[in-house]
Amino acid sequence: MALAAAVALVPVGYVLVSAAQTGGPALARLLLRPMVGELTANTVLLVVLGVAATLIVGIGGAWLVERTDLPLRRFFAVALAAPLAIPAFVTSYGWATVAPALGGLAGAVLISACAYSPLVYLPAVAALRGLDPAREESARSLGLGSWRVFLRVVLPQLRLAALGGGLVVGLHLLAEYGAFAFLEFDTFTTAIMTAYRANFGGPNAAALGVVLTALCLLLVCGEFRMRGSVRLSSTAPARPARRARLGGWTGPALLALAAVVAASLLVPLSSVLRWALRAEAADWLPVLPAAGQTVLLALGGAAACTAVALPAAWLAVRHRGRASGVLEGAFYLAGSLPAIIVALALVAVVLRAAPAFYQTAVTVIVAYAILFLPRSLVPIRAGLAQISPAWEEAARSLGAPPLVARLRVTLPLLAPAIAGGAALVALGAANELTATLLLAPTGTETVATGFWSAASAIDYIAAAPYAVTLIALSVPAVHLMFSEATSRGSA
Repeated sequence: MALAAAVALVPVGYVLVSAAQTGGPALARLLLRPMVGELTANTVLLVVLGVAATLIVGIGGAWLVERTDLPLRRFFAVALAAPLAIPAFVTSYGWATVAPALGGLAGAVLISACAYSPLVYLPAVAALRGLDPAREESARSLGLGSWRVFLRVVLPQLRLAALGGGLVVGLHLLAEYGAFAFLEFDTFTTAIMTAYRANFGGPNAAALGVVLTALCLLLVCGEFRMRGSVRLSSTAPARPARRARLGGWTGPALLALAAVVAASLLVPLSSVLRWALRAEAADWLPVLPAAGQTVLLALGGAAACTAVALPAAWLAVRHRGRASGVLEGAFYLAGSLPAIIVALALVAVVLRAAPAFYQTAVTVIVAYAILFLPRSLVPIRAGLAQISPAWEEAARSLGAPPLVARLRVTLPLLAPAIAGGAALVALGAANELTATLLLAPTGTETVATGFWSAASAIDYIAAAPYAVTLIALSVPAVHLMFSEATSRGSA
């Protein structure tokens, strides 16, 4: 695990060494510019408002479909998870084609809520299905209404899922480039990309990278402190909870969920299909080899992340301490950095230490493992936290060795969370852009790089087949994650 953490921290070391080479006085001049203050305000506001919006949509939607008598619950249960199949930059592309004036902080928060709320919704659904409803029933027997039961009983029990989902969303917002480039909304990541395009690195990009790294560290430490020592494991078997009656709130709840589905699904899908129907048949031919290369690289990234996330989550949950916290924080910190920094760091290190791996699939998969490890770590950690050690101890009391007890008792219970995390990583890897462009072998083209090449040239017709393929490739992973989230208990 220490070696994996050291590899994950290579990009952080690259940023620090680059900043040190810049020198203190020069670095101070770069950091004290008005532009840095504007970027800080934009990025902080985006994270605060974007995470808040995804928490409201994700947790509110999960509670409505899982714990109330809302009509069309099954439709909304799927529709709220479906936007995960649409990459954030495709959502931004869809909105940019129907509302060219959309931009600024409001537009960025809107795209964030549309694209990333499933990252909170799915863990919240899984947590709700794993909760023992006895506490809610006791609260109702004491006279509390539906909303007070939600606020005083249900919401505190969703703390771990909300913090984990909020952290993943916050890190995505700090590292996202394509979605905000479409909206021309400047954050540290878009500014770093601009700086690297100007001179392939340099003091300006290094200084911005230092600030972005500090913001990521603050976010990770804040989540770690707020999470505290909360434990949600239960030996009680999951059973369906009694649904709360919405009464007069049924209409507003339906309208709110319909607005979310329209903004996150109908707008991007209608735009993509509208442009796709205008494309000639020949325009689809380059997409097929790109799809094959995308699938192979995504599966490699998912396997690498799972191999590292499983022992890391075990240490974080079952052997919690300062060392395990440092290891876990290293993975979150590395995964929060922009892909361009991860890619350039790997280029610098690989060319010096192992030039035979330069521009090979191995380096691409290492980059995916660094970037997307939190996507695998969060669901595995949350799933493991809900598995009581008592089950494993019971197996050991019957004579099973520790390793056998883990493999035969804990691992099968954890399998849905592992599969969900792997699917989430594969989804991110399939949509990854900048690291793939820099690290992939010559001639490699993924669906994401093909889409970005066409869309950045304002050729929406040529970009549409790639967007459709990206969504089609994402559907199996989203289906797997939705099945994992809804597999605990029955609604």
